[in-house]
Amino acid sequence: MRKKEYGLWHDITWNAYFENVRNVACALMSMGLERGDCAAIIGDNSPEWVYADLGIQCCGAAATGVYATNAWPQVQYVIENSESKFFFVENEEQLDKWLHFKDEVPHLIKVIVWDTEGLRQFQDPMVMTFDELLQIGQQAFDENPQMLDERIAAIEPEDLSVLIYTSGTTGPPKGAMLTHRNCLWMGHAITSNNPMSTRDEIMSFLPLCHIFEQLFTVLGHITVGHVVNFIESPDTVADNMVEISPTVGHAVPRIWEKYYSAIMIRMSDATWFKRMVFGMAMKIGYKRADLRMDFKKVPMHIALLYQVAHFAIFRKLRERVGFDRMRMAYSGAAPIAPEILHFFQSIGVNLIEGYGQTEGTGVTTVSRVGRVKFGCVGEPLAGVELKIADDGEILVKSPGVFKGYFKNSSATEETIVDGWMHSGDVGEIDEDGYLKITDRKKDIIVTAGGKNITPQYIENKLKASLFINDAVVIGDKRKFLSCLIMIDEDNVVKFAQDHKIQFSTYKDLTRNAEINRLIDREIKSVNETLARVEQVKKFTILPKKLYEEDGEVTPTMKVKRKYINEAFAELIDAMY
Repeated sequence: MRKKEYGLWHDITWNAYFENVRNVACALMSMGLERGDCAAIIGDNSPEWVYADLGIQCCGAAATGVYATNAWPQVQYVIENSESKFFFVENEEQLDKWLHFKDEVPHLIKVIVWDTEGLRQFQDPMVMTFDELLQIGQQAFDENPQMLDERIAAIEPEDLSVLIYTSGTTGPPKGAMLTHRNCLWMGHAITSNNPMSTRDEIMSFLPLCHIFEQLFTVLGHITVGHVVNFIESPDTVADNMVEISPTVGHAVPRIWEKYYSAIMIRMSDATWFKRMVFGMAMKIGYKRADLRMDFKKVPMHIALLYQVAHFAIFRKLRERVGFDRMRMAYSGAAPIAPEILHFFQSIGVNLIEGYGQTEGTGVTTVSRVGRVKFGCVGEPLAGVELKIADDGEILVKSPGVFKGYFKNSSATEETIVDGWMHSGDVGEIDEDGYLKITDRKKDIIVTAGGKNITPQYIENKLKASLFINDAVVIGDKRKFLSCLIMIDEDNVVKFAQDHKIQFSTYKDLTRNAEINRLIDREIKSVNETLARVEQVKKFTILPKKLYEEDGEVTPTMKVKRKYINEAFAELIDAMY
């Protein structure tokens, strides 16, 4: 692993990794963590997060990650629901959250802090530092060198490995129970369907308590032994990407959209000659991508022209954003607009969409490099069975299907029926065996005229616009479709500056007539590609940004549709 501190990158060897995990595990065992217990972790991605994660699992206990952005009542919910006995916290900010509910969780034995800046004078019998924990672990190991091996030998494949709380788009989070068998199988599957090796490097920056990041920073990492680079902070992602230049990329669609948007904006500011050359190169790139994504052979003349475009344009472009070494890249955790996928494939970045859910240990289907298909989320992983139910729901059977929801047998029985996991997504399998997702089962809109509309398809088309960050299509039991629009602030502000539009606040910007005309043009261009019944007839730009802290989006930036419908009911009603 590698970590940047005070401007310098520091290497962490596998031996150091092992010793830290061993000492964490030995300390926790000596302090009372039993097989079958839970322990929680909150903080940004760092080696300490991973040491705690695997140390807990080595005890036969379940590691439970908590989003660093969660407010204290949400943190309390996870600690209480999981009955965690130990709580690893990153810093003073995260420790403050525990202080709000410290008297409500009597089952908690210790709180362990790994970044003690600002806590030098802090004293509490419940709190200890990570370094103190490692010393206790080393001492316990010296006294009984067999303790760790004996505990590991007692762990069964069906024992709980991690407890991952779903992001709760529909209600309070549910703890998905993943076993050691689930995790070991997925670590192998994700690194062999598109092979990875020790020579690969990844950048760890998505929340580690989400299964998508765990696939690369933990499960895949200990399977093939690639290098994991921890970013400095969530604000330095773009800079660290250029420094590290990972060989395998992974991010949620919002990140890929931001990169696409930044490239297009940068090109719009370039000279006339550069714009013309870029436009010609993109035409060649798109032509090649169209053929490849249709599984057709690329003719020699297009292959040669692409080599010229790559050498003259795409090579430098990829270098500037840190994609120059990227062999393949994954988009997951939410649907991505096909236009974004098409763009990256055209500039030579093998961006692949995967599909799955926490309950299936993260991945159900994924495209193979060189076999990416428009509008599809790939083929099932080796060992995964898929079938489509009569109502269109995607059903999954695989070694990755979870054990159930923690302390919630009714939800488990609804999700796993006769060994098949009900995904809650609606889709179809095409003649090549590729899965296409049409929508979330519960999100399908039935208009007043009785037409079934899949909002996700329309929203994805809208989000491909440089000026639209997100969109929520409305229309259930209504005469026509309307839409709530969240603008892309950077690009809309640039548009306002270029067109000398005056504004003082974000709200001013959203209410400006010229900005509304801009968004209207974007929506009309999308409407031209849609059937009449799918067209958006009215829209409203939301006067505020959406924040996770306000409960409007999940930590992976998915909009909470139900919450938005309730919070902005007046704006919606006004459109009708």
